[in-house]
Amino acid sequence: MTKTATGKSARLMAGFGLASLAAVGLGAAVCALSGVSAASWGRNLAAWLVGAVIAAALAAAGRRVVSPGAALTVAGLAVTGLAAGFFNPAQEGVHRWIEAGPLHVNIAMVVLPSLSVVLAAAEDRWVVWATQAAAVVALILLVAQPDASQATTLAAVLILVAAVRAPGRGMKAGLILFAGLAAAAAWMRPDPLQPVAEVEEIVGLAFQISPLIGGLALILLAVFAAVPATLTRSEGRLRLAGAALSLCLAAWAVTPLFGAFPVPLVGVGMSPILGAWLGVGLLAATARARTY
Repeated sequence: MTKTATGKSARLMAGFGLASLAAVGLGAAVCALSGVSAASWGRNLAAWLVGAVIAAALAAAGRRVVSPGAALTVAGLAVTGLAAGFFNPAQEGVHRWIEAGPLHVNIAMVVLPSLSVVLAAAEDRWVVWATQAAAVVALILLVAQPDASQATTLAAVLILVAAVRAPGRGMKAGLILFAGLAAAAAWMRPDPLQPVAEVEEIVGLAFQISPLIGGLALILLAVFAAVPATLTRSEGRLRLAGAALSLCLAAWAVTPLFGAFPVPLVGVGMSPILGAWLGVGLLAATARARTY
C-alpha cells in the first residue's frame, strides 16, 4: 500500500460523505417544510451516520475485505438477501422488503452497490465467473419481485462489466442480451404500488417549496452519484469498480422519473443510504488495498 492509495481512499470517503450528507440534509429539510414527521426523516440522518461508520471500518480493513473470499461472500449475501424477500409478507403481490424488527428494509437497495463493486473489481478468473453468475441470479430475482428500478440498475451494471470483462465474444453478447431482456421484462410486469410523497415524490415536494430547492435536489442527486467514478479515475479494476458504483447510483436517481420508485438519499428511506455507504466502503477498501 502506498500513500497515494491511502489518500485516494480517504478522498473518496470524504467526497462521498460531503455529497451524500448534503443530499440527505436537503431531503430532511424538504420533509420538515412539507409537514412530514421528524421520526421519518430523522431516520435518514441516523442511517447516514451508521453507514459512514461501517464504510470507514470497511475502508480501514483494506485488503481483508477485498479478497476473493470476501467478494464471493458479498455476491452470495446479495443473492440470499434478494431471495429472502420472497419469504416475507408481500405488499400487493410485490416482494421487495425484509422486515427486521421495526425496520422495513428494501433489500435490493442495500446489496446492489456492494454487488456492483465486487462484480467490477474481481480479479481471479473463477471469482469473475462466480460474481457474474450471482448477478444473473440476482437479476432474475429482481424481475420476479418485481422491481423494474433495481432490475434496470443491475442490468446496466452487468452490461458495463460484461462489455469490459466477459471472456469471449459469445459470453459478452450473451450477458448483455440477457441483461437487456431482463430489464425489459421487469418493466412489463404489473406494479400496483402507489407512490408515497416523501419517498418517491420528494423532488416534486422540493419544487413545490421552491424551484431553487427542487433544482438543488437534482444537482445533489447527480453529484453524489458521480463521486465514485470521479474520484477513482485510474487504470485497472478500481476505475471500472468506481464507474459501476456510479452507474448503480445514477440509475437509482433516474428510474423514479419513470415510475413509483424510491428517490435515493433525498427521499425518506434508510436502505439506499446504508447500501450506498456499503458500496463506497468496499470501493475505498479496494483503493486502499491496491496501487493502480
